[in-house]
Amino acid sequence: MPQDYIPILIQSIVVLGFVITTMVATHFLGPKRSSKAKLENFECGIEGMGNARSPFSVKYFLIAILFVLFDVEVIFMYPWAVNFKDLGKDGFLEMFLFMILVLAGFIYILLKGALKWDKN
Repeated sequence: MPQDYIPILIQSIVVLGFVITTMVATHFLGPKRSSKAKLENFECGIEGMGNARSPFSVKYFLIAILFVLFDVEVIFMYPWAVNFKDLGKDGFLEMFLFMILVLAGFIYILLKGALKWDKN
């Protein structure tokens, strides 16, 4: 029913009002001191050096993607562990097959040398 969504609409309006009010208030009330040091890039306490457009190694992105892939696969194990007793033998066999496939994929990327960082 449409009236069931009224609390969500009210909460959304309150949140948007708070965000907009905060942004406008900090813009007008905050200090406006600009200096060369303040306008420089700053990250993790390390001063910037070189060109920010320098290319990264493809290996970096490959390892990042593989990490996300295997991390998400491990997330699938949590619901299985929570419902381990309810799933019984069939659930165990299905998770065993899943783990064999994950392990096969991991062994494949190891054999292909995807995780070797050096250029040899």
